[in-house]
Amino acid sequence: MAEAAAQRHGNSGSEMWISLLAILMGTFVAILNNSLINVALPTLVNVFGSTTDTIQWVLTGYMLANAVMIPMSGLLGDKYGYKRIFLLSLIAFTASSVLCALAWNDTSLIAFRVIQGLSGGMIMPIGMSMIYMIVPREKMGLALGLFGIAAMVAPAVGPTLGGYIVEYLNWQFLFLLGVPFGVFAVVMSSALLKETPKKPDLKFDFPGAILSIIGFGTLLLALSKGQSEGWDSFFIVSLLFVAISSLVLFVWVETGRESPLLDFSLLKIPVFTLSVISSSFVMMGMMGGIFMMPIFLQNIQGMSAVDSGLLLMPQSIAMALMMPISGKLFDKYGIGPVGLVGMLVMGVTTYELHTLTADTPHGWLNTVLTIRGIGIGLCMQTLSTAGMNAIPRASVGKASSLSNVIRQVMSSFGIAILTTIMSSRQSFHAAAISDSVSVTSTTASEALQGLTGLFMQAGVDAATAQGGAASVLAGMIAKEAVVRGIADALLVSAIPIFLSIPFIFFMHKKPPKKEAAQEQQKAAA
Repeated sequence: MAEAAAQRHGNSGSEMWISLLAILMGTFVAILNNSLINVALPTLVNVFGSTTDTIQWVLTGYMLANAVMIPMSGLLGDKYGYKRIFLLSLIAFTASSVLCALAWNDTSLIAFRVIQGLSGGMIMPIGMSMIYMIVPREKMGLALGLFGIAAMVAPAVGPTLGGYIVEYLNWQFLFLLGVPFGVFAVVMSSALLKETPKKPDLKFDFPGAILSIIGFGTLLLALSKGQSEGWDSFFIVSLLFVAISSLVLFVWVETGRESPLLDFSLLKIPVFTLSVISSSFVMMGMMGGIFMMPIFLQNIQGMSAVDSGLLLMPQSIAMALMMPISGKLFDKYGIGPVGLVGMLVMGVTTYELHTLTADTPHGWLNTVLTIRGIGIGLCMQTLSTAGMNAIPRASVGKASSLSNVIRQVMSSFGIAILTTIMSSRQSFHAAAISDSVSVTSTTASEALQGLTGLFMQAGVDAATAQGGAASVLAGMIAKEAVVRGIADALLVSAIPIFLSIPFIFFMHKKPPKKEAAQEQQKAAA
């Protein structure tokens, strides 16, 4: 029945792919917008005469608003129609982008970013759900591979583009850049997408909505502020207590409802559950490279935001090229060989990154990251596709909401863990290096004498030269400690990738031959 409804409301041929392009455009602009802002925070502090703590809410406010709307997307789509919710989200997102560009102070910018987050939180899960409603199952791998380009490449391209805009253009272009794409997506979606069946009698889950907003909002806030505030601080401990209590109550309330906000019963489908777990682990591993590499290139090797973004660009291109290729391979061979190769490549290259040093050649780094991008492109979207293919079409909206919110939480959790590991290992290595470089050390004495001599050659008196030499040596120790801390965090980020490999063998299912698939479609119709 659901298959037949999907056929009646779906598109075919070239119209289907143009409809898919409209969905991809909306998804890409929503994800790109947030990644553009990361490198622009110092500029925004100066523009509005604000503080770093205040302007951080430009990111934090968007993230929290984004997260609390994801669980509601499936229920709203079922009740009012997925096309309507998708269009309203795109329109609100595009309009709020214009408002952000017109912001007159930090408070107005944060308020408009929250509005942007509320609308942007529904674009990706609703878009993924609509893809399942317009694309036949035998072409789903390719379609979601194209969808993965928007989902995975936008965060990688964003910092480069954002750095260029901040350096050469006006900060307003950070928000205005996506407006033409948003307008295009609205026009194309309105003209080409067909409305899905509505369930107007479906009751909105207000208790679930309130508990999810409190639970996911406080959890993500705690994860994002834990390192800066201190994990044992009263503020963070209180947030975690409220988050855990709310989420436990949320799961209990949702389990007994007829129309839950998040349908946890879908986790009874083994392949879907394994897909969510493995893709969440891979997402945590992927965050290691995406989050750590800009820190290494800019803070250790002294590169600008634009130059570091350009260095990371080949990895993004590799991911973009492999997403649709991996989709076609998935349609032909299933997740087994494609996902296994992708995870092995991603895991090995991520492990290799732990050998970083302060003077690591850019050629070697670029090669490893590009190969890593190929691995990410092979495995990331195939994991999601395998899980969603196991879901009945009538439940794809709820499954998309559930998988997206879990991955969002795990992604934030991964960044929080890696940041904590980097910081703690940095302190450990700083202490260890300082202990090994004692005043009685011959190497340390020779280094201090050499540095002192350089200062004195510049015309500095002996006392000042010795102080300057000690300061330079301390800076070298601190820099080496940061490098080793980043390397340790990258080593840890490889662990969840390798842990995900066994799940592949339980998820693999040989895809049916084309003729058999066509017969199944005819029978379903």
